[in-house]
Amino acid sequence: MSYRIKSNVCSQLYLGCSGWNYGDISEKGGWLNVFYPDNKTRKLSYYSQFFNTVEMDATFYKRFYEHMNEGLFIGITKATPNDFKISVKVPEIITHEKRLDINRNVVTDLNEFLKKISPLESKRKLGAIIIQLPPSFTINESNRLEKFLDALRNRSDLKNNNNIAIEFRHNSWNTEGVLELLHHFNIASVLTDSPVQENLGFLSNENNLTSNNLAVVRFHGRNTTRDHYWYDYLYSEKELNSWIDKINRIKENTDTIFVYFNNHYGGKAIVNSLQFKELINNQPLPENEKRVLEKAKKYLSNTL
Repeated sequence: MSYRIKSNVCSQLYLGCSGWNYGDISEKGGWLNVFYPDNKTRKLSYYSQFFNTVEMDATFYKRFYEHMNEGLFIGITKATPNDFKISVKVPEIITHEKRLDINRNVVTDLNEFLKKISPLESKRKLGAIIIQLPPSFTINESNRLEKFLDALRNRSDLKNNNNIAIEFRHNSWNTEGVLELLHHFNIASVLTDSPVQENLGFLSNENNLTSNNLAVVRFHGRNTTRDHYWYDYLYSEKELNSWIDKINRIKENTDTIFVYFNNHYGGKAIVNSLQFKELINNQPLPENEKRVLEKAKKYLSNTL
């Protein structure tokens, strides 16, 4: 049984990749040559010529996050067009180290995070705030999750929860009660595409919407040959097509949708996100995007 919101809305679709600062050559997992023309290219400015959103996952990693400040995010707003949206992942200290435990000051940590990224909100460029739980975080900790969500509503400096999304990574969360809980707090449940062996198929069920305001879809890749290296994977057009109807159904029930390709290794996300854009719009890409797509496809075909 799934929980589905019924509404009549005209939704806004944002489509892009998870990350952009991949400076290595494609053979080493980066986007140089396959997407970025040279190592002097201003990456985010160039990227934003082709996509209207990006997921910033560097905020998750402590080694990067602890050096971030508001000035960084001011720079990001200046490097992107007015209608560009940046989604951000909540730092791992909140989700993985402290595991949403309100007794360990996670709400204070979250408010510090929100202050750092505040230039995105003030410039109306903030997309989704993604709370990705660790695979070890199971439904046995549902009380901790509920207390965290309640604390968000009562104590954080968030004006509302309209842009918060939670990504589960354990199949124990496949219950009706979890969907109802997220709906109660107006939190979106992140939909994902990942390897079948992970037993996370319920996260690709487009009926599991928990918010009218927001939907987030993340394509992680389906690679199972390199020790959990999901994202070194190029989706086929057939695999992408299976999501087109899903996204169109989501659009009927949600105000804003963010779709991110996290199969970033070697620039594969560039190929798949542009292919997906062409499929979802059911029309040819503009010439500049078509050239980038064909270049990337050709480059990858020579390196795979």
